[in-house]
Amino acid sequence: MDIGAITQAPVLAQLHGQAFAMRAERAWSRQEFEALLAQKNIHAFAPVLKPDGFILLQSLPDGAEILTLAVQPAARRQGLARALLAHAFDALGAPKLWLEVAQDNAPARALYAANGFRITGRRSKYYKRAGNLAVDALLMERDIQEGKSDEH
Repeated sequence: MDIGAITQAPVLAQLHGQAFAMRAERAWSRQEFEALLAQKNIHAFAPVLKPDGFILLQSLPDGAEILTLAVQPAARRQGLARALLAHAFDALGAPKLWLEVAQDNAPARALYAANGFRITGRRSKYYKRAGNLAVDALLMERDIQEGKSDEH
């Protein structure tokens, strides 16, 4: 499921473009994905047999940051984003995960909240939409170790 190879940059750029086209957000280019995937602390995960989405993370000394999570519109609401999150939690073994999400992206915010993320901050007017409309970014965090002691 790890697809960190630079050769996958065109596939990731295409998926990213499809996933974010409806939100009027700028998709990342093949060159941007190539630059990211060339870094040893960047990890990309996607389903092997049917890559309808992917998650891209950056490992940090005290956790990991989700840089983007993209699922094609036709493959949404089928559990893929939740599975990608779960795989990332397990594969990286990071004690904490962070991310930024647009305040107006209700489906993504609901996904992250349902997976234990909580809002910890805000970046005012961080995202630009069509017509130069500015949207805040919500900073979210999840402590992976939370609740693990209760499972034993």
